[in-house]
Amino acid sequence: MATERSIHIAATVSPPHASSHVLGCVAVKVAMLDPDFPCSLVISIPLPTHRLASSALRALQVDAELSPLVRRSFSLVSLYESDAYGADCSADAHLPNGGASVGRSNGETSLEEKTVLRTEYKATTNRMLRVSVNGFFESMGVVLGVMQELDVDVLAEERKLAQSQIQDA
Repeated sequence: MATERSIHIAATVSPPHASSHVLGCVAVKVAMLDPDFPCSLVISIPLPTHRLASSALRALQVDAELSPLVRRSFSLVSLYESDAYGADCSADAHLPNGGASVGRSNGETSLEEKTVLRTEYKATTNRMLRVSVNGFFESMGVVLGVMQELDVDVLAEERKLAQSQIQDA
């Protein structure tokens, strides 16, 4: 019998030479569905734009899993399709109108709406799953740190935030 459990985590990233910044809501779903790989985990990480989500996916995809006892797959989904939507850690704050009347009536999702990096892990043991997921979060921290330090959109957003804080003071 398959069991399923969801865990929602407020994730922070501390890039080198920078203060901690809250990344947002990371939804983690634990499921046991495959008898050959009974330990599985789905991690959904919302990012501000499709371009940043796609860049993270491409950066993380190049490193293959080292163990044949672990399988990993990446995809981009919309916030509405992800496990992060409706999470207890205020994922609705990322949605237009605070999450009111979301989704499309025809069920289609545009490419630009796919801003959630979804990573699915399957492993033969909990230990192998833990080791792989730890490595994933290390790599994700590096990717987000590079985006924070070098990405034009992120830098522009930080400038806007700093200017609004100065105006509010």
